[in-house]
Amino acid sequence: MHQVVLKSSELILAGDIAAAERMLVTVADQNGDHALVSILDDMQPKDLLAVMREFDSSRESVVNMLVTPEQFARAIVLEKKYGDRTGERLRAMMNAVIHRESNSVCEYLESITDLEGGSGTLADYFADRYDEVFSFATSGSFTPHFNPDSGAKTHNTWLMEKIEEIDHGLCFGNSIENSRPLVSRSEIADGDWMETAWVLRYELHDAFEEVMITLRDRAQKLLDEADEFPLPGRADSGDATGEEEESAI
Repeated sequence: MHQVVLKSSELILAGDIAAAERMLVTVADQNGDHALVSILDDMQPKDLLAVMREFDSSRESVVNMLVTPEQFARAIVLEKKYGDRTGERLRAMMNAVIHRESNSVCEYLESITDLEGGSGTLADYFADRYDEVFSFATSGSFTPHFNPDSGAKTHNTWLMEKIEEIDHGLCFGNSIENSRPLVSRSEIADGDWMETAWVLRYELHDAFEEVMITLRDRAQKLLDEADEFPLPGRADSGDATGEEEESAI
């Protein structure tokens, strides 16, 4: 194994990720980008993840700029195991890599979904965008059509309807795959979750369906839990307190 791989792993284990990243960057500076790509291929995915986790689009690293789709996918699917996965943090890390070039987004997403756990990773990526993604999957628009001030009951009813539409689309006629875009990619090319969703839906149909199945199951579980265990001290708008219960999502 290359000495740089061993030394960088030791630094990461010791918590000095910045020093490990500097060492890897030095390889590219002295020997070229291809040399660093070769080194990254020999690194343990969890070590590569540790380095990438420290950087995003606001704080770039040569490592994030050169990591291949296969290397990135092997590392990112481990994020739930080794990192504090939140939608915002995961998105920032992923966006810095997959959206650095518009023509490579599809390749990175395909590599992720090809791995076990990949669909779950992308579901986490969309974690706090359930409403928008469900709306996009069923209507082609990212704008959910319900009154955001109408309370949890109305929202959850809307979400249940979206789940039924997803189920119908997956089982009959493959409407998710066959629908035409209502917006072009250039209209939502934000280098963020909307563009990611667009590429998945219209360029990687099977991958998008897998992600939607995962999101659908998670949303259904949250709805079931909200119905079985209503939050104490909360009530629907018709309750005497006048307070609305919190949304399940």
